[in-house]
Amino acid sequence: MNSMVMQKDIISNWEPRHASLFGVELVKLNHRLIETGLFTREALGRVIERCPAEHLGIRARGTEIDDPKTMEGELGTATGLEAIQAIEKGRMWMNIRRVMDWAPEYRKLLDEVFGEFEARVPGFSTFKRNLGILISSPNANVFYHADIQGQSLWQIEGSKSVYIYPRSEIFIKPESIEKILLRETGEDMPYEKWFDDYATVVELKPGEMVTWPLYAPHRVHNHDCLNISVTMEHWTKQIWNSYAVHYGNGVLRRTLGMKNGSTADRGLHVYPKAGAALLWKKLGRQIDGDVVKKRDFRIDAGSELGRVSIR
Repeated sequence: MNSMVMQKDIISNWEPRHASLFGVELVKLNHRLIETGLFTREALGRVIERCPAEHLGIRARGTEIDDPKTMEGELGTATGLEAIQAIEKGRMWMNIRRVMDWAPEYRKLLDEVFGEFEARVPGFSTFKRNLGILISSPNANVFYHADIQGQSLWQIEGSKSVYIYPRSEIFIKPESIEKILLRETGEDMPYEKWFDDYATVVELKPGEMVTWPLYAPHRVHNHDCLNISVTMEHWTKQIWNSYAVHYGNGVLRRTLGMKNGSTADRGLHVYPKAGAALLWKKLGRQIDGDVVKKRDFRIDAGSELGRVSIR
């Protein structure tokens, strides 16, 4: 299904103050993505069937916040709609990655969204944009983590609570950011339950989106319903500078034992640290991420949990 021509702005309640807040503070807005017709269950069923295998991630994990076990899954012979039905009854989530690379109608939508933001926010210029689709089970959790690029979460179906924590060294240490950037660890980080006392909790419903400051730790809890969400990511020159500085600090910490390096994303120190980051990558010292491990289960809409184990 092709998207409808949007006669109205995608963001429906933009105010002048949002231009100063966007990318700097937590901002919650209303959107019209649902009106495009690209995110109905039928449309998403077809997207799942079109998705290249390397861009379709299926996982299952327990419902406890600190449950460390993750299982990897595969679609098998299930149709896209059967997969959505299975996720609705199981403790699973599906990550449809880089949709704009192989579905041009979603690339068009992504460009429209960022064209709208760039027209409204002075000096805001983005590159390496990304659009993904998340389909997740009732009561599923995304555990405490941080992202390395600009991030926004757009709700399509269902509702969830998004916990966003202060971006201070109490909740995310520079060393944790460095490990994520150097791919020495995943995006998950150590979490303590008392962190919630300092979180801002955003209740996200269909037609709402939220964006937060770079590297702000967050976690997500689905309410008791299937959730369909869209993630959008982007880079700006400032985000790239921050990436280079933290990456360079990590390299210098590991090679020369240097500590307490500046994390400012402006100034002359950015350039040598960016050089250190590029050299580290060229030397092959960065650990590759997203390696496909063995599959633990297969989607099966007819089973009680929507999946069966692979023996």
